[in-house]
Amino acid sequence: MPQWLIDFSQNILPWLGQRLPDLPREFWTVLAEMSPYLLFGFLAAGMLSVLIRPEVVEKHLGGKGIWPVLKASAFGVPLPLCSCGVIPVAASLRRHGASRGSTIAFLISTPMTGVDSIFATFSLLGLTFAIFRPISALISGVLGGMAVDLADRKSSQFGTGWQEPPAADDGKPKWRQILSYGFGTLPQDIGKSMIVGLFIAAIMSALIPRDYFAGSLGTGFGAMLVMMLIGIPVYVCATASVPVAAALVMAGISPGAALVFLMTGPATNAATIATIWKVLGRRSAIIYLLSIAVTALASGLTLDYIVRFQGEMSHEHMHNMIPPLANNICGLVLLAVLARGVYKSLVAGRPHDASEGDAMPQATLQIDGMTCSHCAAAVERALKGCKGVTGARVDLAGKRAEVSGEAFATVELRQAVESLGYKVLNP
Repeated sequence: MPQWLIDFSQNILPWLGQRLPDLPREFWTVLAEMSPYLLFGFLAAGMLSVLIRPEVVEKHLGGKGIWPVLKASAFGVPLPLCSCGVIPVAASLRRHGASRGSTIAFLISTPMTGVDSIFATFSLLGLTFAIFRPISALISGVLGGMAVDLADRKSSQFGTGWQEPPAADDGKPKWRQILSYGFGTLPQDIGKSMIVGLFIAAIMSALIPRDYFAGSLGTGFGAMLVMMLIGIPVYVCATASVPVAAALVMAGISPGAALVFLMTGPATNAATIATIWKVLGRRSAIIYLLSIAVTALASGLTLDYIVRFQGEMSHEHMHNMIPPLANNICGLVLLAVLARGVYKSLVAGRPHDASEGDAMPQATLQIDGMTCSHCAAAVERALKGCKGVTGARVDLAGKRAEVSGEAFATVELRQAVESLGYKVLNP
């Protein structure tokens, strides 16, 4: 038997046997700590989703100059949109006259944070981190947008074959729409990522000794570069990545390095970069990446300086304000909400049973790139705006859209979908 296998069986396996029983406890500890804040964040996200629709964003962020760039970045900070869901909204901004700069500003600041991730950050990483994270997202968006506008004085508008339809109103009372989005749609979008993030945090807390990375990776600029290289190509949800960042801090990564991960991970991934490259051009995509990288590193260094100046970052007093019983009850509620969201996302692709009033689809499009409910809603809205279309239904899990109507052009349907950054696979 090889020596490494003998060492593994004699040393590592017994150690793992001692630590693995801690996993459920660590999972529940993190879940219970963040549950009151995250549930409130879901409620706030539902309010924003209902009261501030994409049409409102488009109306106020059109135009060129520094002021629209600042508004675009500020508008994006609290919105609960991921890096894929923000693309169709940004593309619509562009169609309605927004400059490349304000479009890029919105694309940068929006996925970096959101009202739900801000509350999650407050719960696990403290007040300083929770304040600094959205400020960094705002600055990053403004700088990136201004850089793009300076580099591209002759930006042109999008040309597509479809018109924006009026906003849909399902007739539900506002409070039901708020609860439906906050505790239904949003958990359905991030539920799987959130549970995976909690498990990763639990595994890291149980198996990695405290301050382990401080000795092996360091806490300075080098650690930030490593976190940036990890975060840029891989998509992480802005909220689901918070427990992972908290576990990294407990393992010895500096708060600044954790912030670099939280800024680059949600805002960049291979699919988003490719879409921006296609929709806004190579130069805008390069500036987009560089602005995120530079501002993330600068923000990380600044946060580490602030933490050193004010002493060790601690937020224990915040959790003492909430009784343990309340934390545990909220933890059960949050777990039920996330489990329901995961279940909904898994059954979303089951075949649709046509009701008596449903129109038979005349065209079916296979669409690549949709990953959340915002993507599906944007595609459905675009298809319904095409001439001759009387109905459209998007199956997110099945990656397809069924279109009904009279005398519509399939080429126009394809143009409408691909103008949002998605790809139609069938001819």
